[in-house]
Amino acid sequence: MSDLRKWQPEDENFWQQSGRGIATRNLWISIPSLLCGFAVWMMWSIISVQMLNLGFPYSASELFTLAAIAGLSGATLRIPASFFVRLCGGRYTIFLTTSLLMIPAFGTGIALQDPNTPFWVFQLMALLSGIGGGNFAASMSNISFFFPKKQQGLALGMNAGLGNFGVTTMQILIPLFMTFGAFTLVGGGEPMILQKASGTLIGSIPAGSETWIQNGGFLWLLLLIPLAFAIWFGMNNINTEEVTPKLPSAVGSFSIQLAMYGIGLIASVIGLWLILPASANGSGFSIPKELVLVLVPMATVLALKVLPGAIRASLDRQYKIFNNKHTWVMSILYVMTFGSFIGFAAALPLSIQVIFGYSHLMVDGVMTHNTPNPNGPSALTYAWIAPFIGALIRPVGGWISDRLGGALVTQICAVVMVLAALGAAFFMQQAYQSATPEQYFMPFFLIFLLLFAASGIGNASTFKTIAVVFPKEQAGPVLGWTSAVAAYGAFYIPQVFGEQIKAATPEYAMIGFAIFYALCLVLNWFFYLRKSGEFYNP
Repeated sequence: MSDLRKWQPEDENFWQQSGRGIATRNLWISIPSLLCGFAVWMMWSIISVQMLNLGFPYSASELFTLAAIAGLSGATLRIPASFFVRLCGGRYTIFLTTSLLMIPAFGTGIALQDPNTPFWVFQLMALLSGIGGGNFAASMSNISFFFPKKQQGLALGMNAGLGNFGVTTMQILIPLFMTFGAFTLVGGGEPMILQKASGTLIGSIPAGSETWIQNGGFLWLLLLIPLAFAIWFGMNNINTEEVTPKLPSAVGSFSIQLAMYGIGLIASVIGLWLILPASANGSGFSIPKELVLVLVPMATVLALKVLPGAIRASLDRQYKIFNNKHTWVMSILYVMTFGSFIGFAAALPLSIQVIFGYSHLMVDGVMTHNTPNPNGPSALTYAWIAPFIGALIRPVGGWISDRLGGALVTQICAVVMVLAALGAAFFMQQAYQSATPEQYFMPFFLIFLLLFAASGIGNASTFKTIAVVFPKEQAGPVLGWTSAVAAYGAFYIPQVFGEQIKAATPEYAMIGFAIFYALCLVLNWFFYLRKSGEFYNP
């Protein structure tokens, strides 16, 4: 497609005559691309459950780390991806970042064919899966430039909300494709035998059944290959001063993106190494994960500034967002909404399996958690529903926020999330001390549906506030940056759940999240709902 050298969406005549059609076409190609990004990024939340069911030689806490690794790299890669559109052009950016997903999709399929594959291989594939998480920042930044301000709430809500369906799509398609040899004729590997009962959208699958776990990686190639063609021939670069003032060639663009993504991956690896226990990283020390979550993005931002020439000059201009206190406030609020959505999406399936799939019995005065519960719910049957609701309702949140104001909607969501987190904590505590935890599953699950719905609406309402607070040139990078910070929830939440389940106190995780949501409620009121605030945005 040709590059757009004139783009004035705020001009009503331009918008009606040609702008709307071009913007809509780019949006409808962007959505499935982002959907695949989310699917590949989050696929470890389902694959790890099936690895447990197949008896792969890893503990539940180790399997939680695969989703956490993908979460950390995905969040970190959003930082360079936030600046791709201005440096490299939207079409070039979406093409490369989507095409790169074929590497972890194919590599994961190969690795899963053998349960004796070294754990570091799965860790590497999880790290590369983070490319899908990074795509969100570039995609949202790109779409924000195509639409006028009055329609950005709905457009960004549709791109993000329908893109978020990648989580639900993944949670439905992976269990389905695992039930048959979809790729056997092209060397897709042999089936394995389930040691524990599994499930799909429509019900449970008994132990002893065949399963093709490797299809969880291979299936995404069916979507990614045609999408690469659709992006190349159907999307546009906006070659204007406001968006991409100095558009490089395709090869130049790809080189810039790969260099910047390389910096993000290196920072992620160093961060993961620092988090390891001292006995595992060989350094004699380990650093608290909360500190690492500060150090990794800071190191990434500083390292990107080392890049020479036009890249550094452009980044210097875009880095002005860090001098604005509202960049940091909105980052915290978006952690509450999107960070919760993506973190719980990564942690919920394995949490259901571990908390409700086992009976918690007192043996010789010690509470044990390793007796399979024959009445336990299948994580693969239920887990998809919660992120489905969160994604489905996100465009609705954008529509409501366009009419009522982003800050008011965010405030209501914060109240709901505080109460829901405390309710979930109660039922998790009850279940993890019970020989029949299934009796607590339905109230726990319904509360989580409410939590996901509130986070989905809040995803859109915070983006609406960003559009009000920041000038257009800064709005795109701010959208990308806040989404990067929030995406660390995909690392932090599974990590915390894994630690607290290992300590037999999973409810502590939810109580901590409730306290954080209460803090966000106060911040949102102080900066955006007080009538004397700088950006009163009811």
